[in-house]
Amino acid sequence: MQRYQLDLTLRRAEGALTRVLGTAERRGFRPVSVDGETQSDGDRWHLRLAVEGDRSADSLQSQLEKLYDCLAVEVSPCR
Repeated sequence: MQRYQLDLTLRRAEGALTRVLGTAERRGFRPVSVDGETQSDGDRWHLRLAVEGDRSADSLQSQLEKLYDCLAVEVSPCR
């Protein structure tokens, strides 16, 4: 099982976090921690999400990038 850190920029919209978590779970990843804050402009969130899974994080990143609410995604392995 591998652990990945996702850094996301999301539109501040109702259900955005739910859609991100649901996408991660449908791709076979289990969220283990979530932390976030509102950006200074108030219209965006910066979200840090740690997930575990047996699959490559590439498929998860690709799916998250397709979400309307998701403006940017960076994935890196946790140490």
